[in-house]
Amino acid sequence: MPPESIGRTVQSAIYRAGAFGRRPAVPTDGTQLESAARKVMSKRGFAYVAGSAGSEASAEANVAAFSRWRVVPRMLVDTTERDTSVELFGRRHESPLLAAPVGVLSMADDEADLAVARGAREQAVTPILSTQASVSMEEVARTLGGSGHWYQLYWSSNDHLVESLVSRAEACGSEALVVTLDTAYLGWRPRDLDLGHLPFARGEGIAQYTSDPVFRRLVAERVASAGGATPTPRPRPTPAAVATLLSMSRNHPGGTRRNLTAPEPRAAVETFLDVFSRPSLTWDDLPRLRSLTSLPIVLKGILHPEDARRAVDAGVDGVYVSNHGGRQVDRSIAALDALPGVVEAVRGTGSSAPVIFDSGIRCGADVFIALALGATAVGIGRPHVYGLALAGAVGVSEVLRNLRAELDLQLALSGCTSLADLTPDRLVRAD
Repeated sequence: MPPESIGRTVQSAIYRAGAFGRRPAVPTDGTQLESAARKVMSKRGFAYVAGSAGSEASAEANVAAFSRWRVVPRMLVDTTERDTSVELFGRRHESPLLAAPVGVLSMADDEADLAVARGAREQAVTPILSTQASVSMEEVARTLGGSGHWYQLYWSSNDHLVESLVSRAEACGSEALVVTLDTAYLGWRPRDLDLGHLPFARGEGIAQYTSDPVFRRLVAERVASAGGATPTPRPRPTPAAVATLLSMSRNHPGGTRRNLTAPEPRAAVETFLDVFSRPSLTWDDLPRLRSLTSLPIVLKGILHPEDARRAVDAGVDGVYVSNHGGRQVDRSIAALDALPGVVEAVRGTGSSAPVIFDSGIRCGADVFIALALGATAVGIGRPHVYGLALAGAVGVSEVLRNLRAELDLQLALSGCTSLADLTPDRLVRAD
């Protein structure tokens, strides 16, 4: 007897549990995750995760782009055994899914990045650890226990800090370095702006920084330059100001009580806001990054074929097609619409570099379509965060499990036995 596929295994387990009155922890319909999560998340937390740039047309376009494609099933194919694995940078992954980097996960669940790590590990899905994490990369790596992870880098304006973050990523076992290119500035995000809410200004999502020796030195220098006092005047003690001070104190290393009167938490926030990004970054800076690490380098945010060709010519190891889930550029091209052109450009150079994709995936059929259009692997962003908000690590695991199971059954019912079968001729354009 062939081994039971994950699709049938998950499906059967859900139905059997249902016979005893037990329902899944999260909706199995990926399109329902957002509305379910909205009911349990704080207003600020949901706005940060769900919100996008400007009119949010880019986020809507990402999802709508999938509806322009239809799958063409083939019949009388023996699909008893199926292989959904993919090789990335010398390691075989059980599925083509990655947990895309998402910052400030503490806004969805107190265990934040640790819960995502446990959920992803349970499904053998590699997480990409965010620079804007709520937990240091070293602590997350310990939780993963060697099961594998990548590290996502925001290129700071401080070169010494960049070098330190890259060195730490290597030291804690990262298997690839994903450099996000589309965040030289924060996009115009009305949901956050209308609430006057930037989590980083409250000390949230900066754990990679406050755990970094170079960043701590910058903070110490800032405090020293202010004579050990709080570096700027304290805000008038309104309830909101007190809440912000508490947030800074809780999120900074050390005891909350000490941090309430110490200058370091506020100095850390102000230092972060100073060094977060480097708008002057150009192609000429890539050799410097290559000199810092032997890890595979993946450039994230590529949407134009010419940028894809330049990336390959620059010697990077992978290209990541993404418009940041629509969070940066309003009315951007949908990531899926950009995918075929980028794939053609990369392959046209003769390169076999993997093309990663994210932005807009909500179900297994979406994964199928992205792979058929040339993606090597896909990142799952908001859906796994909604699972985190609904049920912690269990919710993350179920979201990823359901996507794996749905993709497996989609393959079988379409007459495919492996990801190699997913070629553009499996799709047609919708009318």
